Amino acid sequence: MKARVHVMLKTGVLDPQGDAVRHALGALGFDGVQGVRQGKVIELDLAPGTTEATVSEMCEKLLANTVIESYRIEMV
Repeated sequence: MKARVHVMLKTGVLDPQGDAVRHALGALGFDGVQGVRQGKVIELDLAPGTTEATVSEMCEKLLANTVIESYRIEMV
């Protein structure tokens, strides 16, 4: 069993990496990009029986900084 955890900065939190990507895309001629938010995807290989609640606990304790980041769990 696998889980994918998608971690993104919360709305309103500045995203300097996203801004750098947006500027770089503009410099490469991709003028249609108005904004970029950059996040991360963490893929976990889980033992059978591991619950989404356990993965959520992992996110709360380590995988996401819940003060400035939100996360979404996808059990695969």
